[in-house]
Amino acid sequence: MTTKSVRPYREPAGGWGALKALSEALLVQRVPLKGAATLSRMNQPQGFDCPGCAWPDPKHTSSFEFCENGGKAIAWEATSKRCTPEFFAEHTVTELASWSDYDLEMVGRLTHPVAYDAASDRYLPVEWSDAFDMIGRELRALPDPNMAEFYTSGRTSNEAAFLYQLFVREYGTNNFPDCSNMCHEATSVGLPQSIGVGKGTVLLEDFDKADCIFIFGQNPGTNSPRMMTSLRNAARRGASIISFNPFQERALERFQAPQSPVEMITLSSTTISSKLFQVRVGGDVASLKGIMKVLVEADEAVRTAEQPEILDWDFIRGHTIGVEALIDDLKRTQWPDIERQSGLTREDMEYAAGAYMKAERGIIVYGMGITQHWRGAHNVQQIANLALLRGNVGREGAGVCPVRGHSNVQGDRTVGITEAPKADFLERLEQRFGFKPPSAPGHNVVTALEAMIRGEVKAFFAMGGNFAAAIPDWQATQAALGKLDLTVHVSTKLNRSHLIHGRAALILPCLGRTEIDVQASGPQSITVEDSMSMVHASGGRNKPASEHLRSEVAIIAGVAKATLGERTVVDWDGFVGDYDRIRDAIEAVFPIFQGYNARIRVPGGFHLTSTARERIWATPSGKANFLVFPGCGEDPPQSDDDFLWLTTIRSHDQYNTTLYSMSDRYRGVFGQRDVVFLNEYELKKRGLADGDRVDLITASTDAAERIVRNFRVVAYSFPTGCCAAYYPEANPLVPLYARDPLSFTPSFKGIPIRLVRSTSPTQ
Repeated sequence: MTTKSVRPYREPAGGWGALKALSEALLVQRVPLKGAATLSRMNQPQGFDCPGCAWPDPKHTSSFEFCENGGKAIAWEATSKRCTPEFFAEHTVTELASWSDYDLEMVGRLTHPVAYDAASDRYLPVEWSDAFDMIGRELRALPDPNMAEFYTSGRTSNEAAFLYQLFVREYGTNNFPDCSNMCHEATSVGLPQSIGVGKGTVLLEDFDKADCIFIFGQNPGTNSPRMMTSLRNAARRGASIISFNPFQERALERFQAPQSPVEMITLSSTTISSKLFQVRVGGDVASLKGIMKVLVEADEAVRTAEQPEILDWDFIRGHTIGVEALIDDLKRTQWPDIERQSGLTREDMEYAAGAYMKAERGIIVYGMGITQHWRGAHNVQQIANLALLRGNVGREGAGVCPVRGHSNVQGDRTVGITEAPKADFLERLEQRFGFKPPSAPGHNVVTALEAMIRGEVKAFFAMGGNFAAAIPDWQATQAALGKLDLTVHVSTKLNRSHLIHGRAALILPCLGRTEIDVQASGPQSITVEDSMSMVHASGGRNKPASEHLRSEVAIIAGVAKATLGERTVVDWDGFVGDYDRIRDAIEAVFPIFQGYNARIRVPGGFHLTSTARERIWATPSGKANFLVFPGCGEDPPQSDDDFLWLTTIRSHDQYNTTLYSMSDRYRGVFGQRDVVFLNEYELKKRGLADGDRVDLITASTDAAERIVRNFRVVAYSFPTGCCAAYYPEANPLVPLYARDPLSFTPSFKGIPIRLVRSTSPTQ
């Protein structure tokens, strides 16, 4: 274990530091040779898709198309370590619950299906047939199918996700709490109201043509490092890159490309951001409105002087409605309010607006710093407003670019994982399969948790993920999970969720993305959809970690047959035997997948057409909509000057809830995660010093105490009035009520808290 320390890290992102970290990860997982061979097949036309982020692959791949964190994901999955029945025999669940999340996952790959035994407080091996029978028995015993929740993580393939929603709808519910509910649901809800589609409008090659790139609330060097290649290339050809982030993220400052021999040999790097503005937590809307206010004022000035227009009025008049209301709101919004809420100066926003005005083509990139707020959907809509004002939707080198997280979180939604299915989709599902699917809206993550707390839910089934760690408000939500009658997790490794279990509990081990999947018709490929709506095939090449593993598709079919019995109208065995048949069914239900099987056999796959990219606006008005956000703040005002706005963050050695180490190299934090970042002014104001220990307490509005204890203070360049701590360790501070009312996305990026000096023993 790395010694605990906090020390400056002065190297650029990427480069030799990334190669060293990746080599260490392969050694930790005891796969230096196997891991290297596996990496050579990742993101290649005849290989497998990275199980990490959803950044797209270039059309012309290089000899290696992987990044540091993608490589760590492969090391994590291809590890030689094993979590066997013998391991479970040696450790009770109570004991394992005291282990850290990192230590749990480092045990290795799960090898056998196991069921919880209350008498011994252990997970014991179980036959697959018995596991399926147990699930079927418990689900059939429920008085109402809506008493069960069916969660999906973004690792699930299109084929597995489609079968999953098919089974659950034939079972009788639309309860699909999904990982996207906790990250980009604000995009799925906010963008359709603006431009008619809940996805981005750019392709990877657009980054080669953009003159200006704005980045809001996204840390690409950690969360999607392969994006750095596109940003580096854009910066080197002179494009303006303007970043807005509370942190001065290292990758937004400078990047050393591991694929550049010159930079590696000379130890040089490329400056990425022309400017990096440290916006306050909850200040993105104010920043956006400030930039748009400058654009509107400049446009009025040049039109008066009969000079070329700043706003794209031909586009605005031909393709949009609502610009008058937006302009009126911008005029009424005062600069002192914009500056106070954003934490930036008027000059900062004039600089950004100036770069945007000069650009013929602009891309606006955003991540969860925009979506995970009390008003996340509104934040997304202001991004769309900024793009629409300059006509930067539906042209090459321009557009809106939401950066999704897990590798197929977007694809899962495309093939039917949604708690609010549209009527035409349900009609096509009925026509293809011959049963009447339920139409009433089901539960998302937040409403599912609320129903669990009320005792209305009795069963929880998870396709991947680490649900118990990812959710907010642990004191209430984890307690509710522990009171269920049934919990089932389809997983590759042990994690926290397996230890917060129901009366009956199962862990079902599945194949990983890197592993060979052989069924009746031979080796199978699955498909995924990336952040830019490219769909491509993925086929593992490694020997499975255990002969007892089953594919996600086979597990879903086994559960469906055991639950539905003779009443099912689906040929589950036929689907398992040949995944081409699943893709034929997807095509029948979703015409956008026309020619599915033929098109995935073309290297690189195919693009799912975005109507907005074609300037076809699938909105009720048939036009793109400018939508007004009243005021300047996405977070509700607080009257107490003593509170801080907390944002949760990932470390550099982390993907979602998966921890590859306990360190955060780029921020200089090593061997620890129980830290809180805030600036010197806020430390002095509270009589604190770097290294002190504090408790973080939510400024709750429901009288519940939400607290995490004994966090180390780290003095860091960060906006005044704000602080940051790691996800998921800070999740207990996030109230379930703190969510966007439109998308129900939890406000992980804006929680009011107070700091008090800790009285707990120093760690």
